[in-house]
Amino acid sequence: MKEDKKPTTPKFNIYWLYGAIVFALLGMSLFGGSESWQSISKTNISNFEKYLNAGDVSEVTVIRNQSSVRVSISPDALTKSEHEGVNSKNILGQENTQGPHYQFEVGSLELFEEKLEKARNNGISFRLEFITIENRWVDALIGFLPIIIIIGVWIFIMRRMSGGAGGGAGGQIFNIGKSKAKLYDKDVDVKVTFKDVAGLEGAKEEIQEIVDFLKNPTKYTVLGGKIPKGALLVGSPGTGKTLLAKAVAGEAKVPFFSLSGSDFVEMFVGVGASRVRDLFKQAKDKSPSIIFIDEIDAIGRARGKSNMTGSNDERENTLNQLLTEMDGFGTNTNVIIIAATNRADVLDKALMRAGRFDRQIYVDLPDLNERREIFKVHLKPIKAIKSLDVDFLAKQTPGFSGADIANVCNEAALIAARKNKKAVGKEDFLNAVDRIVGGLEKKNKIITPEEKKTIAYHEAGHAIVSWLLEHAAPLVKVTIVPRGQSLGAAWYLPEERQIVRTEQMLDEMCAALGGRAAERVIFDKISTGALSDLEKVTRQARAMVSVYGLNDKIGNITYYDSSGQAEYNFTKPYSEDTAKKIDYEISQIIEKQYNRALDILNSSKDKLTQLADRLLEKEVIFKDDLENILGKRPFKTNEEKIQAAKATKATKATKATKATKATKAVKVKK
Repeated sequence: MKEDKKPTTPKFNIYWLYGAIVFALLGMSLFGGSESWQSISKTNISNFEKYLNAGDVSEVTVIRNQSSVRVSISPDALTKSEHEGVNSKNILGQENTQGPHYQFEVGSLELFEEKLEKARNNGISFRLEFITIENRWVDALIGFLPIIIIIGVWIFIMRRMSGGAGGGAGGQIFNIGKSKAKLYDKDVDVKVTFKDVAGLEGAKEEIQEIVDFLKNPTKYTVLGGKIPKGALLVGSPGTGKTLLAKAVAGEAKVPFFSLSGSDFVEMFVGVGASRVRDLFKQAKDKSPSIIFIDEIDAIGRARGKSNMTGSNDERENTLNQLLTEMDGFGTNTNVIIIAATNRADVLDKALMRAGRFDRQIYVDLPDLNERREIFKVHLKPIKAIKSLDVDFLAKQTPGFSGADIANVCNEAALIAARKNKKAVGKEDFLNAVDRIVGGLEKKNKIITPEEKKTIAYHEAGHAIVSWLLEHAAPLVKVTIVPRGQSLGAAWYLPEERQIVRTEQMLDEMCAALGGRAAERVIFDKISTGALSDLEKVTRQARAMVSVYGLNDKIGNITYYDSSGQAEYNFTKPYSEDTAKKIDYEISQIIEKQYNRALDILNSSKDKLTQLADRLLEKEVIFKDDLENILGKRPFKTNEEKIQAAKATKATKATKATKATKATKAVKVKK
């Protein structure tokens, strides 16, 4: 049997009270006077004069403020036939013998008074009264109307400011201390799952385990372990930290609170700490739950750093409250905090300790295999040609983040649509990479023939030196079409290395200086076109000397501070003599590689001229053009070396298997 549902009583609404007050005031205004309860017949001044002259009138009441007159007929005259239509009863059914019985309006009260005086002088007897009718309730209402309007406007504004009709919690003045976190639970559909997160296998595994902690806590606590309280996602911009958090929101079957670190920051004192308390209160009420704070460095920056004016006291108070809530005296149970930042070096040490963020998950730039998986995810909604080589695209985008790859796919689709193609092809993706790396082509930019020739030899110098050096990145494409802020560009395919040796860095520096060296070899002059090249090689040489300890004169010393505290120091970590040595060694390294590039180009001057002429003719050349002029590159790439190592290993394994079989065969014969 189903239980009978109890009738739900309607909830009290304050507007009901407002309506009752309005109706009461209207009733009082309509029925406020005693006369309003009586029914009075209408007449005119002519009939009144007739009644007056006949002696039927017993009383005349003149209402000054209404320019009207009320007339009472004597009881004896009411029996006359001409007064049969008069109402002698009020609306309650009571006898109305006293009147008033008639009412009419007059144009001029002065003329009417003169008529009444004239009638009295003629011996007509009646009672005359002058009154002013006032409705006390209406007058009181009119008197209080300004106050009522002010109170009404105040109530309306307060209701709006308290969030009744203008946004969510925290956006209004009375909810300013409330958390701005957006809640994702079973009622909110989040479509991003771990299947949509390509690559990042290590980070994804850690995040999946945190979600599993909340789904099956006993699985981990039965052995005495404790659920981690927090995980910090650290990585470069665009690597997928926020995407991982979205996947957690889509996968977790627990409430998920999402907000940014800047949501705690407000101009009012104490608001940030109040929002932190409210956030953790909501999370604890809905525990087990997850809190995700994006860009936590907005409030998690190390305390006491660069505090010249004391302007960041409010931020520090917010951080103190966050530290207390994460692992204070009253610890929140079954609430896991996930945070993301690309500035882990500036975070406060108290925030990074175990017990608050037990795990630091590094989300690195994707490698070749991960880029391939990311391309597959972003190519799903794009109508690409069937023969599109995803491996080729992954190789063409070294150093690209997940966000960059998504941008490449979108830009390729836009380029194909601009050309009215029915599908996105390989050329569209290459153009998209060029557009993102170098900028928009500026074919209409005015360049003199002499400048164009200088640019052609400059880019040809880069191409030849990099082609002839073993550890330099192999060329993919060279163009002298202006793109972005550059007048020409060369695209290379750098090998992905986990460690870099000295000779590799020197070869890259030599290739970067090949452009200026080509100008010196051909024109015996140099130009300002090598600015970006000089900036690159200077940065590399400084890193070799002062960071990586790759210089024999300076020795195995590094002046790099990974904690980021050195930026707040006003002194260098080395003496003036050491600074002179560092500057001298940097200059020596750069000049040595520049002379090396000069030697390579002087020995290949005719090929340099051929390549520059080809560039001036076509404006864009590719790897095949270099092979036609310079021949095959005499060095193996890392991929070719890996394939050769695998082939050698397989050959050895095959020989070992054959030898084992031969040995067994000999034993059998014996």
